[in-house]
Amino acid sequence: MSAVEAKLAELGLTLPEVVPPLAAYQPAVRSGAYVYTAGQLPMVDGKLRLTGKVGGEVTADEAKELAKTCALNGLAAVKSVIGDLDKIKRVVKVVGFVASTPDFTGQPGVINGASELLGEILGEKGVHARSAVGVAVLPLDAPVEVEFQIEIEG
Repeated sequence: MSAVEAKLAELGLTLPEVVPPLAAYQPAVRSGAYVYTAGQLPMVDGKLRLTGKVGGEVTADEAKELAKTCALNGLAAVKSVIGDLDKIKRVVKVVGFVASTPDFTGQPGVINGASELLGEILGEKGVHARSAVGVAVLPLDAPVEVEFQIEIEG
């Protein structure tokens, strides 16, 4: 078991199976020393945990939890490309999208779910630059979507 997966277990978390692509793309690709993930939805066992808009049908706290699920799915996608999460040198950037009502302005707090989890799991390697963007709609009416850019060893 890798040190990263041991930390996940310590937190009571497990790495899920890679979410199969919903269209014509790969869950993650490697280019040189970087891995780029596709946008990860909060899928659990092939289904979205919640649907709808944040600030409407979905609360900010629920969406923050969904962002954590997106982060776990992203780590699974990264592992599918590099084989061992201990090869992560640094999370360079996280981009989070929040499908929200027009008056909702808490997108950064929602995406903190993913950012904070990456910090808990990876420590200093999980500290990253980030964008948190409000959008009108996401695939399958998902409330949150997260993607990573990760630098890896060798």
